Amino acid sequence: MANFRIWAPWRLAYVKDASKDIEDDCIFCAKPAAKDDEASLIVHRGERCFVILNLFPYTNGHLMVAPYEHIGRIQDLPAETVAEMMILAQRAMSRLEDVYDPHGFNVGFNQGRVAGAGFEHHIHLHVVPRWGGDTNFMPVIADTKVMPQTLEQSYEALKGSF
Repeated sequence: MANFRIWAPWRLAYVKDASKDIEDDCIFCAKPAAKDDEASLIVHRGERCFVILNLFPYTNGHLMVAPYEHIGRIQDLPAETVAEMMILAQRAMSRLEDVYDPHGFNVGFNQGRVAGAGFEHHIHLHVVPRWGGDTNFMPVIADTKVMPQTLEQSYEALKGSF
């Protein structure tokens, strides 16, 4: 069997960040408060919610829609906030279609730690573009994802036009 090496040195920062206790600081509160959308990877701000690139994406263009309000359960959100989250998810999907031409999407909430929520105290909606064949062998046999684009490149491609 041949030995393969895939070099992705830019991922080292992600690996180091992943070892921190992710509930120490709420990114969904800190990032919009920082007022630096490019550094925070916020591609769009709405009235009640914002759209941000996932720092640990499943695929290129993996976005999250989050309310500004620090609430952990969707059933506790005001109806107007839920409505804006869905409208922004629609816009995110349209923008992703324009930029990446995906074949489909995964869209959903992970509510609670046991459901896979990394930030269980601040609800957020994942919008993940998908392509036929994007579940290649790497995640299956090596628990590794190969991303063909940096987060900065994704930000440049997705910012604006919401």
